[in-house]
Amino acid sequence: MDLFSFIDCANRTQSLSDLFDLLVGSAADQGFGEVAYGALNYEETVRLPEHPMPAIALNFPLDWRKHYFERKYYNIDPVVRRTASHTRPFMWDQLLKQKRLQAGERLVINESREAGLKHGVSVPLFGPSGRIAVLSFASRFNDADPVRQIRHLHALACQFHVAFGELSRPALDNRAITLSQRERECLRWTAEGKTSWDIGIILKISENTINFHIKKVMRKLDTTSRTVAVVKAIRLGLIEIPGLSNSSLPAETDVADQG
Repeated sequence: MDLFSFIDCANRTQSLSDLFDLLVGSAADQGFGEVAYGALNYEETVRLPEHPMPAIALNFPLDWRKHYFERKYYNIDPVVRRTASHTRPFMWDQLLKQKRLQAGERLVINESREAGLKHGVSVPLFGPSGRIAVLSFASRFNDADPVRQIRHLHALACQFHVAFGELSRPALDNRAITLSQRERECLRWTAEGKTSWDIGIILKISENTINFHIKKVMRKLDTTSRTVAVVKAIRLGLIEIPGLSNSSLPAETDVADQG
């Protein structure tokens, strides 16, 4: 399933269970069908049944889940502990290469591999009032390529996070949100994967001006991520992106992403 189809299906989904199944199926198409979604610094009351905090929804192997929660590994899991220090998706393999990783943190990753989660990608997700969530994708395949799939998984995570927020809490009122023509232009080009520098060249205005417009859009849509801003704008019908493809999401590499 390409990203445009995922967004369309997510927009029509009315239950968390169905939304999570949609996410799992889409991620599985990329070889990363083991998925975990959790709230790190707040308590999310809406979650799938029998998933203790901080988990909201997950389908990791049952034996690993039991082992993980019985030993309270969420207290030493490097994904849980270090997500807040990342602004972009990160791979579990990268965590293992960090010299400052503690022994307990290495233990969690190594045991997760033994449980069948060979490669993993985690996506930090930031919400209003300083809320931090994380969505992790793992693969059972030794030859899985997280580098190749990381941008697509990032886009899936952002769309799922927005859709989940609308299902569990009152949605943004798109009638109260208006975007100027220039803001829509900037956002549409952002959705095509263009950086602020690229958009400045296309629109013949400065990169700083592009960043200014994108930051205004992010404030209006209550996010510090331009990727989430694109997802919310599409979901609310504020912009349309004909033929949106798997690679058409911003890489989140420049200054405007930090809000």
